[in-house]
Amino acid sequence: MPPHPSSSVQKAREHLAGRLREIRKDAGISGRELAVRCGWSESKSSRIENARTPPADSDIKAWCRACSAEDQVPDLIAANRQSADAHVQWKRLQRSGLRRLQESTGDLYEQTKMFRVYVSDVIPGFLQTPGYATALLSSIADFRGTPDDVSDAVAARMRRNQVMSNGARRFSFVLEEAVLRYRLCSAETMAAQLGHLLGVMDLQNVAVGIVPFSEQRTVWPMATFTIFDDTRVHADTLDAASTLTQPSQVELYARAFERLAQGAARGAAARSLIAGALASLD
Repeated sequence: MPPHPSSSVQKAREHLAGRLREIRKDAGISGRELAVRCGWSESKSSRIENARTPPADSDIKAWCRACSAEDQVPDLIAANRQSADAHVQWKRLQRSGLRRLQESTGDLYEQTKMFRVYVSDVIPGFLQTPGYATALLSSIADFRGTPDDVSDAVAARMRRNQVMSNGARRFSFVLEEAVLRYRLCSAETMAAQLGHLLGVMDLQNVAVGIVPFSEQRTVWPMATFTIFDDTRVHADTLDAASTLTQPSQVELYARAFERLAQGAARGAAARSLIAGALASLD
């Protein structure tokens, strides 16, 4: 089978093949012995190891069983199932405008019961006012040169955020203090946004923590990410959006979130940080 036309998909295939090859080597068996234990041809083992043939879930289970590495099956199957859209360029995602991008996560938001959100750059989408969202999405549309459907995108974001009104869902946010002070909009709009943030903190199903500038850190500020239940992570960079579903990946981000949350101010201390940011607008 020729390389996949998508370089990101081919790279993921090669990474998985490399992991399977290392598992075989760690078990101290040859490709021929592996094939005998799995009940298939030696050429099939070679094709899988060299990323010429993507393995089926059953192949991964047989491979790991033959190498006494059954504990690695869940991670490897999750890696194998991650779609071609696991790492997608923003240019492709936003090709038809920002509104459709907001709407594309609607089902995921409805299905999720626990959201954990860490941000180091902007107010989380869940907590944005229409004014703040308009300023932010306008700057994104201008920077990326996407179709100008900002007003529709803002309306879609506000509709999507209605999931917060369902008390059965839990939301935990950790913000860097810098997020409160970055000027992405007018002072008036930012004041309204910070006031809204104070109001959201009163909701029973919402927890907001703010990591102060002065906090002695156990982990460094990192790129924004969202954890959906314990099954999925969305991690964004400047050029792409990554969807991570491997258990080890989700666990890594959950551990990072916990460390960041430990250093976050809450309650009156968090409100004081927001009040300070509001005062600085003068």
